[in-house]
Amino acid sequence: MKIDGQSMRKTGWKECSVVAVIALVLGGCAGTGAKIEGKTGVINSQRVFAETNAGKRAKDNLEAFSKNRQALMELDEKELRRMEEDFVKQASVLSPTAKREREEQFRRRMQEYQQKATDLNREVQEKQKEVLEGFRDKVEAVVAKVAKRLGLQIVVDTSKGGPTIYHEDSLDISGQVIEQFNREYP
Repeated sequence: MKIDGQSMRKTGWKECSVVAVIALVLGGCAGTGAKIEGKTGVINSQRVFAETNAGKRAKDNLEAFSKNRQALMELDEKELRRMEEDFVKQASVLSPTAKREREEQFRRRMQEYQQKATDLNREVQEKQKEVLEGFRDKVEAVVAKVAKRLGLQIVVDTSKGGPTIYHEDSLDISGQVIEQFNREYP
């Protein structure tokens, strides 16, 4: 196969570049007789998170953070319920103007509550993202060390919902990663 400027102009750049890449790949592999081999490992990062000391601490911290925010919301809910009950009890004796003022006050307080709920939800999500990204960075570093020690060229995450459909159990290095992780991050 000959690829020159004239044939590229006739067939178009895309077609020639595809042909050139195929020729290089086939020529390179077929010409040298090279066979690509590699060692693969798999890891369940959810298991690593659940079974490492640092993962357990991170999970506990996230739960405490979330419960703290939930407690704040529950206090506001109680206050709103109290306001509503007071309004119902006093509605018959309030003047129309006082009723409107109380209803407006309750609506404003409800809007504040909803905004606070949205803000606290966002806060919890950001905290989760921050903690999980930090943990993932540590996991990646530990996985790289274990993979190099075992002579692996690629490690694939097999966590539920991930891209891995099947793997042999013998490829799983999660246990070794958990041990190494606990040594590095006690």
